[in-house]
Amino acid sequence: MIQAPRGTFDILPEDAPQRKLVEIEAERVLGAAGYRRIETPTFEATELFARGVGETTDIVQKEMYTFDDGGGRSLTLRPEGTAPVCRAYLEHGMHKLPQPVKLWYLSSFFRAEAPQRGRYRQFWQVGAEAIGSDAAETDAELIVLLADLLDTVGVRHDRLRLSSLGTPATRAEYREELKAYLHAHEDQLADEVRNRIDLNPMRAFDSGDAGTQAVMRDAPKLLDRLAPDDAEHFARVRALLDDAGLSYELDPTLVRGMDYYTRTVFEFTSDELGAQSGVGGGGRYDGLIELLDGPPTPASGWAAGIERMLLAARELPQAADLVDLYVALATGDGARTAFDLAVEARRAGLQAQLELAGRSLKGQLRHAGRIGARYVAIIGDDGVATLKDMESGEQHDTGVRDVIPEILRAGRVL
Repeated sequence: MIQAPRGTFDILPEDAPQRKLVEIEAERVLGAAGYRRIETPTFEATELFARGVGETTDIVQKEMYTFDDGGGRSLTLRPEGTAPVCRAYLEHGMHKLPQPVKLWYLSSFFRAEAPQRGRYRQFWQVGAEAIGSDAAETDAELIVLLADLLDTVGVRHDRLRLSSLGTPATRAEYREELKAYLHAHEDQLADEVRNRIDLNPMRAFDSGDAGTQAVMRDAPKLLDRLAPDDAEHFARVRALLDDAGLSYELDPTLVRGMDYYTRTVFEFTSDELGAQSGVGGGGRYDGLIELLDGPPTPASGWAAGIERMLLAARELPQAADLVDLYVALATGDGARTAFDLAVEARRAGLQAQLELAGRSLKGQLRHAGRIGARYVAIIGDDGVATLKDMESGEQHDTGVRDVIPEILRAGRVL
């Protein structure tokens, strides 16, 4: 038997209602704040991620699914959503629109990393981007919106970690200081960290190696070296979050997996997820549009994993599927009439299902009960139907043409 590739999964019919609920709530929460939906292609030019995400990141070096399209062009299945949205922003002239341009998406992404609980090689994320504003209010608004979404879908025991990476110039100075510190303690670092000191020293803060963690406890912290403007911006973000009643933990070791981040960075975690506790996060990326050959453009955004949100959520309420009418057959001679009735019922706005499995009449009525049908129309000969109210058990004969008007007059029970 052929099975789905390792690290992928099927979304089964019983899984769909919960995922649909996340989509509905994302549209409600983000739409209320002026964010409009966007979807980008599943694959993009590899250069987009090499330039935008960063050539030294784990994503670009180890985790991308990259292939030749047969015409000598290198394409990559999108590993994240921000760079594609920024590409679309530039390509479609959104910089000419009133700023900021607020966009949100819900899409599938791909990374060749070791599968584990809540982390897959194909996964889904909901994300939001606000492009064209450098205001601290933009960062705070995005953080509050993600907090509201997580709360709405019932994510449990979530915590907000918050920090600032400053500007690229500040970070460049800090990188040199951190590299010198790491080189001085090379013999205590994990091999992977030691090999990346000159390429990406800040990723050392993410290491799970005990020796590396011990070294990093005394490492210099970027949060202590922010330029005055960056420190003022970060203080403003914190004050706005305080005003919104949103609690957070200052975490000077917080780094993100993409090189494009500047100033505010944040992550929501949940104890429900164990060691890999991240649910969603993001931050400001004021230099990304320029890396993609656009004009200087401030921006901020986040992404949250759908699978991880659902794992961390309490049992979500699921609305029962509503079936107004089940069209059953007393004899095979009425099949065409039954088909026509089901089609007309749907066109009239009713949820209608048709007998398709060749069951006996008794079996059809049992099936109608299982799916929660309000009414069953049993099609007989000569345009006559028996209409049965499944709740009361009452039934009577009526013309096939009268079935739909009778149900509509009875009204829909919500």
